[in-house]
Amino acid sequence: MSEITLAVKHLHKKIGKRKIIKNISFELKTGEVFGFLGPNGAGKTTTIRMLVGLIKPTSGTIHICGYNIQKNFPKAMERLGCIVENPELYPYLTGWENLKFFARMLDNVDDQRIQEVVNLVGLNNRIHDKVKTYSLGMRQRLGIGQALLNKPKVLILDEPTNGLDPAGIREMRKFIRYLAEQEGLSVLVSSHLLSEIQNLCDRVAIILNGKIIHTESVHTLLTEQEKMIWRVSPIDKGFAILKKAAPSAKLDKEYIVTPYLEGAIANWSKLLFEAGIDIKEMNRKIPSLEDLFLELTGGSSVE
Repeated sequence: MSEITLAVKHLHKKIGKRKIIKNISFELKTGEVFGFLGPNGAGKTTTIRMLVGLIKPTSGTIHICGYNIQKNFPKAMERLGCIVENPELYPYLTGWENLKFFARMLDNVDDQRIQEVVNLVGLNNRIHDKVKTYSLGMRQRLGIGQALLNKPKVLILDEPTNGLDPAGIREMRKFIRYLAEQEGLSVLVSSHLLSEIQNLCDRVAIILNGKIIHTESVHTLLTEQEKMIWRVSPIDKGFAILKKAAPSAKLDKEYIVTPYLEGAIANWSKLLFEAGIDIKEMNRKIPSLEDLFLELTGGSSVE
């Protein structure tokens, strides 16, 4: 079984009389990429700031590799790497000099470890160039390299593909997957790019109004919401038959939408055929994560 590296239990945050975060709980496991999604004002950024120790929770606990961040903050932070918003880099220093500067703030990070990180983030050819000459993707990689210097078990990335072009997004996605699958890190990724969460993450948590409303594997979340799209004639009679068989069936203009239930589809088709209904088209539809997100949050936009 995979080790639990980040455990968040019954987390609350109250500012004045306003409850920002309401009883959030979730876990990250070794080697997984976990997506964190929420509409504007949902509490996503507040949660991340609590996870990395920038603000304190009102109540609840956060454990990183078994260490409570409130009771044993230094030990917990030793096992955490993070980039909140944009990586803080010095543009007139080289990539190596930036890593060297940050290494001085950590214990037992020598030149050998810095070189290991350079190899890991793929900046060997440019590490001795000034950061001001780097592309945005290279700066993101160097920022992640900075976060990896202390060999963390948990890596938190806030909008890691923000501003990247499509090629840079694909490269960053591949890199994050490598960190999880080959290096064994637990990676929490917040992003407003729902398609990237769908392509990148193993599981996703959706937060709304300070509460997590759904946590599931991306695959399960999508397949559970599969639909069957029917185009039949006459549509009114066909809809009456399908509505009786599947009470959640809906009429959408010239189409009928039912759940996709593999064991029932053949029987529903038989009912339509025996009633003299002409089946003109049947399509199985797996929703995108964006469609599902909008459905679960009532159409709220993402941050």
